Amino acid sequence: MQQPQLDLRVLQYFVAVAEELHFGRAAARLHIAQPSLSVQIRKLEHSLGTPLLIRTSRSVSLTSAGDVLLGEAKRLMSAAERAVSLTREAASGVRGTLIVGFQANAAAELTPRILAAFKNNHPEIHVQMRSFDFADPTAGLADGSADVAFVRPPLPAADWLAMETLFIEPRVLVVASSSRFAGLSEVSVEQVVDEPFVARKAPDKWRDFWLATQARGGQPVRLGTQVATVDECFEAIMGERGIAFTQASTQRFYDRPGLSFIPVRDVPPSPLSIAWRTDVNDELAREFVETARTLASFGGVPNLADSRRGASPQFPDGRGNATSMAGRGTLC
Repeated sequence: MQQPQLDLRVLQYFVAVAEELHFGRAAARLHIAQPSLSVQIRKLEHSLGTPLLIRTSRSVSLTSAGDVLLGEAKRLMSAAERAVSLTREAASGVRGTLIVGFQANAAAELTPRILAAFKNNHPEIHVQMRSFDFADPTAGLADGSADVAFVRPPLPAADWLAMETLFIEPRVLVVASSSRFAGLSEVSVEQVVDEPFVARKAPDKWRDFWLATQARGGQPVRLGTQVATVDECFEAIMGERGIAFTQASTQRFYDRPGLSFIPVRDVPPSPLSIAWRTDVNDELAREFVETARTLASFGGVPNLADSRRGASPQFPDGRGNATSMAGRGTLC
């Protein structure tokens, strides 16, 4: 029996539908007509000989076969992107690529210094920063679309995953500036436990950490809405659909009119780690981890108190010299 030929373009269509679980939104994301998208998915199901989606008048969901194809399709698309990238690099004289996964503000002020130090040691290597949404707390390590990643534990357990903490910082509460909490100098979980919260669309363990479920004394979370990215989270907060906990460095990278950031006195802090796969022999990834480890040993993430006072924090540059972040752009 002849094996069906998989078209990467059609797989891209399927991934969009599988992630959105809505043909209209997927078509808009792909910039194609919805009827054409439906036809392509039907053809894919016919070629594979199995339904991939369960369609009703109100919802779309994945079959077990569709769930398997989603994971494999993402890996194929990532491999195809890497093949194109490596081919172009070979033509331009670049000798390799390292993909660094991250979310939000990555490793805060450490990020550009780690990248600069690694580039200084490996000028022939192209480092690509790739952003991931809340659905993948491993920032691309799980499906192999990143070689190394800046992550925020706790992550789902995996025997292939290794991590090392670079720094630990407090968590803060983010509310709309119109909130009754906005003027407070500090809050406790007990004060906000009955408030609606913005939840991350993420694996339960990671989602629960950012909802501070273990600090609620068994009281269930009241959900206001769910979001996939930092920007969606802040839009929901400014729209008064909920409040959220985040890491303190977020204030320095994402502060904007309409938001207030309040220290929280009774939730555990948030570690920022460098993570990599132990089942892949990747010398570049190991050297990037060592670069991050070395620079983190010098410090370089300012205290929240310094940021609130408006000070321009000083950071060692990896050679013991003090440098200021004043006037520097932030990453992503």
